[in-house]
Amino acid sequence: MTDIPTLRYNEGTIDALDQTALPAKMVVRRITTTAQLTEAIAKLRIRGAPMLGIAGAWGVAQAARRAAGRTGSTRAAVLAAAERAGARLIATRPTAVNLAWAVGRSLDRARLEAQAGAPPATLVKALEQEAAAIAAEDAAACMSMAKTGQRFVRKGARILTHCNTGSLCTGGYGTALGVIRLAHESGKNVEVLAGETRPLLQGARLTAWELGRLGVPHAIVADGAGPSLIARGTVDVVLVGADRIAANGDVANKIGTYPLALAATESQVPFIVVAPISTIDPFTPCGKAIEVEERDPREITGVLGRRIAPAGSDARNPAFDITPARLVTAIVTERGVAIRPYRTSLKRLLSR
Repeated sequence: MTDIPTLRYNEGTIDALDQTALPAKMVVRRITTTAQLTEAIAKLRIRGAPMLGIAGAWGVAQAARRAAGRTGSTRAAVLAAAERAGARLIATRPTAVNLAWAVGRSLDRARLEAQAGAPPATLVKALEQEAAAIAAEDAAACMSMAKTGQRFVRKGARILTHCNTGSLCTGGYGTALGVIRLAHESGKNVEVLAGETRPLLQGARLTAWELGRLGVPHAIVADGAGPSLIARGTVDVVLVGADRIAANGDVANKIGTYPLALAATESQVPFIVVAPISTIDPFTPCGKAIEVEERDPREITGVLGRRIAPAGSDARNPAFDITPARLVTAIVTERGVAIRPYRTSLKRLLSR
């Protein structure tokens, strides 16, 4: 399988694969403004915590380049444009910490360059270099996590996963799906159950599409079926990604993750989180402090744009849930594996 060109940047233009169009067709959207990028992120055309970080970094660089191209542009004007774009981008997806992390890292670089007296063109170049570095680091992190995660996948393993954690939502191999991919390519003969993942069916649409392209045997299951299948002994390990990991090891991930962790713990099935270091938020003490996004109720009252609920019925649409650290067997990162007590082990990984 050739890795999917999910996001490409070229001299101020971002070409993004529209993930809401998959699997029916591959549509690439050309993004030239911050408004277009925030819309793509809000509508989940661009999605996945690591990919959001990469997109955010490119978005800041794009805004700076556009400002630098204006007649009479100054260093201060370029920096201000980058900071405005960064603030708008962060606001689109408050739960996924990678977005804020990457934007903050890029802006820190820009401020240092500005303090050193860099002209507008140099400021733009620095931001583009930083975004490229973030993308390259994520690709390397994916491969490292895939290799490290193999210790949790035996030959013939039956794996349950949730949402989409492959190359569509990262800079490379994937997080949890990267572990599955490498296990398959290593001849472990794994089988995968992919939770459909409401409300936009990222599992049924995207994970199944990636698994099919990889040739991995798989079946799609309803979100509500996952805990029951674990209890029946048909799952050997649960592998999921994360959108934010608090300092104590509590994990925010796509809605439907928490009941899988409860069932896995009850049935003594390993529940493994695979996420890069950039997903760990040492400034958020626990899961209760994580803001959980509420999305458009129409994503629940309808399916892929078609209303299914009766007129007048409202809906609640939390995009994520919080899995307490006590239910997490291990957290796999590119710097190694964290285990309980997570406050200590995550701090150790962050300090490396």
